Amino acid sequence: MQVKDLTTEELKTLIRETVLETLEEFLDDPDEGKEIRPEIKQQLIESLQRTRSGERGIPAEDVARKLGLTW
Repeated sequence: MQVKDLTTEELKTLIRETVLETLEEFLDDPDEGKEIRPEIKQQLIESLQRTRSGERGIPAEDVARKLGLTW
């Protein structure tokens, strides 16, 4: 079957399925099932606690400037 032979609904379904498959490929977690080292886990917990207490991180503009990026 060729695309020209599809109904509008069949074409929409094909596009939807293709987009979903592509998104799943991009969003798939390559680290799934891997163990986090204890020191990294602790850093993540501390970062989350700081965020929840209202502490702000480094502004994206500052990071971009340090990396020589145009923001």
